[in-house]
Amino acid sequence: MAATGGRTTAARVSAALGTGARRTALLAGMGLSAGLAAAAYGWWEKDQFTLREETLRVLPAGSRPLRVLHLSDIHFVPGQAAKARWLAGLADLEPDLVVNTGDNLSHTGAVPPLLTALRPLLRFPGVFVPGSNDYYAPTLRNPASYLVGPSSRTPLPRKIALDWPALFAGFGEAGWINLTNRSQSVPLNGVRLDFSGVDDPHLGRERYAEWPRGASGHDEKPHLKVAVIHAPYQRVLDHFADAGAQLILAGHTHGGQLCIPGYGALVSNCDLPTWRAKGLTDWENSGRTVPLNVSGGIGTSRFAPVRIACRPEAVLLTLLGA
Repeated sequence: MAATGGRTTAARVSAALGTGARRTALLAGMGLSAGLAAAAYGWWEKDQFTLREETLRVLPAGSRPLRVLHLSDIHFVPGQAAKARWLAGLADLEPDLVVNTGDNLSHTGAVPPLLTALRPLLRFPGVFVPGSNDYYAPTLRNPASYLVGPSSRTPLPRKIALDWPALFAGFGEAGWINLTNRSQSVPLNGVRLDFSGVDDPHLGRERYAEWPRGASGHDEKPHLKVAVIHAPYQRVLDHFADAGAQLILAGHTHGGQLCIPGYGALVSNCDLPTWRAKGLTDWENSGRTVPLNVSGGIGTSRFAPVRIACRPEAVLLTLLGA
């Protein structure tokens, strides 16, 4: 009886182990399937380009409306035909001004096809600042590293230089104004826009040029002070708020890129709170409140070509008189 009971116990254990192994295999298979489904969805969503529209009353009273097209984080790679067609089609919006907040490139051969895609938009007035991926090509990183802090804390294994001089020259030949640690005024529709821009704070390269200075009475004439940056680090936002900016435009965050539906971004890749990783909010510092528009970006790193619950976007800002 003992032997029979022993064989029965062994059989039960074996059956239980077999069931556990099958359950583990089933769960592993389900996890793999879910991961593949998420990757497939993210690959699809990266090309679902959208236009976000916002309206702001920030112009001097009585001003005519201004339509500002905000582009950021294009991360162009040769062969991205759908992205190129969509970028070219944005010219149909006929903006009064284009603001480009950097990270245009994601490949060493991207400058010529990107300029071709942007050619219809280059006929409009524009300003720009660079991001790190205008200077250096992206590199393969562990995606989990973004959960512990900005990617700038992880040194690049080697820096692959991009042809930013050709990119800047292409923009400049079209009349777009380089705001890299510079300021300049641009008159549009009877209003003077005073721009101040900085080099990429993600690389620690920002140097403040303050605001453009003009003749006597310069500040009494209708104007709007606009700060243009790539990465919206809080130190830079605080500086421009204190300096009297009336609108701040930034990019860099990709809106979180991989978001949880109903929750939002998990990371901003800088010290900006994740709930500000995309959209129009108010930045407050030292008693000043400034509208801040952070673009969710148009592209991705070519080493992580997916977006989840965070479609690529351009932003059309309609500025109205106060």
